[in-house]
Amino acid sequence: MKILITAPYREKEQKELLEKFGEVIYRPWKSQGRAYNESELLELLTETKADALITEHDDVSKKVIDAFPELEFIGVCRGTPSNVAVESARGHGIQVFNTPARNAQAVAEMFVSNVIMLLRNTIPGWQWLQSESWEKGAHTSYLQFKGNELAGKTIGMVGFGAVGQRIAHMVENFPCKIQFHDPFIDPPKASHKKVSMEELFQTSDIVSINLPVTKETIGLIDGNLLSKMKRDSIFVNTARAAVVDRMALLELLENNRIRGAYLDVFDHEPPDATDYKLIHLPNVLATPHIAGATFEVEDHHSVIMNSNIINHFMGKKQYNKVK
Repeated sequence: MKILITAPYREKEQKELLEKFGEVIYRPWKSQGRAYNESELLELLTETKADALITEHDDVSKKVIDAFPELEFIGVCRGTPSNVAVESARGHGIQVFNTPARNAQAVAEMFVSNVIMLLRNTIPGWQWLQSESWEKGAHTSYLQFKGNELAGKTIGMVGFGAVGQRIAHMVENFPCKIQFHDPFIDPPKASHKKVSMEELFQTSDIVSINLPVTKETIGLIDGNLLSKMKRDSIFVNTARAAVVDRMALLELLENNRIRGAYLDVFDHEPPDATDYKLIHLPNVLATPHIAGATFEVEDHHSVIMNSNIINHFMGKKQYNKVK
């Protein structure tokens, strides 16, 4: 089997696929600084005569899949295969693999670090220090930027999959109380409290959104839910902007009806004027969709994808022999 890999992929896992399947062609999208578009991917598949594709962000459209209906599989190095016309692939009998939890550790670490920065007023303190204003008094910073500890806070997770559970694992030893709303998951631990959405927003000190985009989740976090948040609470979205009513969140933050927000995702990327209104608010800490962006994530998705492929085509017994 000739496997075309356009995702960033660790050399160790490339060699493993080469040993198992015979040929690997490595053309990572990062070498050109952007994902392959539909026409480029069609040309690349034609040129390489690949039997299978491992992608990350490329446009694997219906047109691409219809042009190559004999592909053995499409591997998508993402938590959800949102860049692939999955139904078209299924219609041709093409197996689609993805890599759930590849960035759970990365996102969880960003949650912890940035929530602490909000609680401890790290950015305002850094800006004040940059302004060279310390001569105003030795205790000015101590009084002006005194913050709060993460310990003792109640963390509410909207969605309690891999990311939510990794965050819980990290923060429960601070200690923090963990509660969540997820209709598909039972409490992994007795200490994890499953609650209604309304109770979660009303009683959490920090609300974390960990949802994929589906027909059911788009706009799910609306003004009614946001209005229930405590005045000193923090809102965190490292998942997808489409699940939150942007205008309702903007109004909430502009009027200081919650303490602040950490946002890593926006309705438009690059941001539009309304997104920038959110980004420039003094009670918002914003990052440019990098919560899941670590070099280690590429290692994780390489391992997970190889496991998927080898288990599927060769069986677990064969794969367990691979080191």
